Amino acid sequence: MRAMDGQTYAPKGKPAPVCKRGEFLIGVIGLDHGHIYGMCNGLTEAGATVVRVYDKDVERVKAFVEAFPTAAIAKSKEEVLTDSTIHLIASAAIANERGPLGLEALDAGKDYFSDKPPFTTFEQVEAARAKVKETGGKWFVYYSERIHVEAAIYAEQLLKDGAIGKLVSLRGWGPHRLSAATRPAWFFDRERYGGIITDIGSHQVEQMLFFSGATDATVVSSRVGNLHHPEYPGLEDYGDACLTTDTGIPCYLCLDWFTPDGLGTWGDGRFFLIGTEGYIELRKYIDVAASRDGDNVIVVNDDGEQHFTVTGQVGFPFFGRVIRDCLDRSETAMGQEHTFRAIEIAIEAQTNAVRIG
Repeated sequence: MRAMDGQTYAPKGKPAPVCKRGEFLIGVIGLDHGHIYGMCNGLTEAGATVVRVYDKDVERVKAFVEAFPTAAIAKSKEEVLTDSTIHLIASAAIANERGPLGLEALDAGKDYFSDKPPFTTFEQVEAARAKVKETGGKWFVYYSERIHVEAAIYAEQLLKDGAIGKLVSLRGWGPHRLSAATRPAWFFDRERYGGIITDIGSHQVEQMLFFSGATDATVVSSRVGNLHHPEYPGLEDYGDACLTTDTGIPCYLCLDWFTPDGLGTWGDGRFFLIGTEGYIELRKYIDVAASRDGDNVIVVNDDGEQHFTVTGQVGFPFFGRVIRDCLDRSETAMGQEHTFRAIEIAIEAQTNAVRIG
């Protein structure tokens, strides 16, 4: 799956159901970001069925139902929340509305799956932690740059197999195409989208915690700024941060909205894992000037140089694990505190960032 615009990037994989047909039902509230299609693709390929959808925009709902025809159109979000057959609520609402909706979902006895960023403030994170503890509900987040990228999943296995020795450093690059003319007004409102590190930087922070085996990280430094878009004063088009994980791994992440139109996809997302005996580079969405195929995994170690393209070979186990976690009340998809701490670190880096430009 490729797209010129990150808003419409929705990976598709091979069906790998982990439950019987009709055993796991999901409702959708909030279609403000196209990531909802990737979220629902992953869940339905794992055996879920979308049964209800609500959004205030009629045209968005019509388009969604064309993609997921099992979904009945609800007249209100309450109609979805009160449906006793639904196990999970999925949402790609406006970023600062995702946390409050999750509280409603858990209060209604549902588990919740949010697009990233799931929260835009520390207060929202704390409210979610408290609600999970109070209700026993589960709160999942679509950190798609790891869980919905086969190259990243393959890198996990290479790291476990010792392909690059002991991990010593991580570096993440998250450039995106702005496509300003197609963006909704909330995209340029910092209070609503949370800032560049909170938004797209949360992807990188989550990967860094995951690959390093860390439970926490210290923000060493961070910067954000609007370097070249004065016509959008609420936009941050650049951000970076240095972190050190509690496992001692130095990390650097860099984000921007400067992808040129000549690139064959929405952004040249890359991730580097540096070890004592080699390194892994993930060219996630394109191999620039060589191939438009994504899921490129480059391994360089003492044995030489290797280049793998792993699309369709690894799958997306996260979604099946989400379903089983909801049905079995287990925790295999992603640790709950990991889910929350990743975005909390991103918000810290955002809040304390030096403004440049």
